[in-house]
Amino acid sequence: MKILVYGAGVLGSYLAHVLVRGGNNVTMLARGARLDELQKHGNVIRHYFQFRTTADKVNVISELQPEDIYDLVFVVMKYPDFHSVLPALAANHSSRVVLVGNNANPAEMMDYLQANSPVQKQVAFGFQVSAGWREPGRMFTVRGPQVQMTIGGLGEDLPWRTVIDQAFVNTKYKLVYHQNMDEWLKSHFMMILPLNFIAPAHNGDLRKAAKDNKLLHQVIAAVDEGHQVLEKLGYTVTPASQLKLARKQRKMFYIMLKIMLSTPVGKILLGDKAVSADEMFALYQAFIDLKSRAGIPTPNWDTLGIHSPLLQS
Repeated sequence: MKILVYGAGVLGSYLAHVLVRGGNNVTMLARGARLDELQKHGNVIRHYFQFRTTADKVNVISELQPEDIYDLVFVVMKYPDFHSVLPALAANHSSRVVLVGNNANPAEMMDYLQANSPVQKQVAFGFQVSAGWREPGRMFTVRGPQVQMTIGGLGEDLPWRTVIDQAFVNTKYKLVYHQNMDEWLKSHFMMILPLNFIAPAHNGDLRKAAKDNKLLHQVIAAVDEGHQVLEKLGYTVTPASQLKLARKQRKMFYIMLKIMLSTPVGKILLGDKAVSADEMFALYQAFIDLKSRAGIPTPNWDTLGIHSPLLQS
């Protein structure tokens, strides 16, 4: 299949690697230093836990033209950056687009693409479970043996999911389909935002944060407050195990946090290299809007947010 990966950061680079190894004709859209790296050396990835480095040759472009048609377009970027690329995506004549990443307003983005495109746009949303960071000349990817993407539409089954399945048929990559990605994505950032308040509270010292019992309990309570906001607005928190963990299994959640913060995994997932301050700020603003609509108090969110430099933008 002819596939475009729009966005050449950590997550987009790994997705392109998977799709190339699956036998697809992959093009990556990149700019600046990353464009030069891809053109000169290919898509170089250091697989952190697997102790190996791969380099894949890919086609590279710096702009998406209307007449450039692909079977699938995966847009992989931070939430605040999606809005800047919507006009180019809408003008392009490719008909199937998957927006991958944190997203507080998927319905708004879908409406824009469908209203402003000269062709009928089929739009899906996804979230890839992997992490990493960028170093000169290569991307570091932190992942398990099989990376998973949760993917779906907004309240309905994807009638074109067979096209997506075909792209991954020869890969070690798990697709999990979900009917309502709006609920899934909102539930997801209600979990990750409070977790990202932990490191700044102790200037990045996660081992010190692991000993701050008050902070950890506030974070867990904030996750539950976020769930309550969603429930008040009529959303179903998903997956249900996330709701159960924050509301009924708080001791387990607390122990999991202490273990994570005391090991290198915590630094990988919550350290400076893994956290985008502008994305956290944008998601927090989306939370404030949801909270305002719900009209319920969130004292733990408020306390954590006041003291977080991630939100001082």
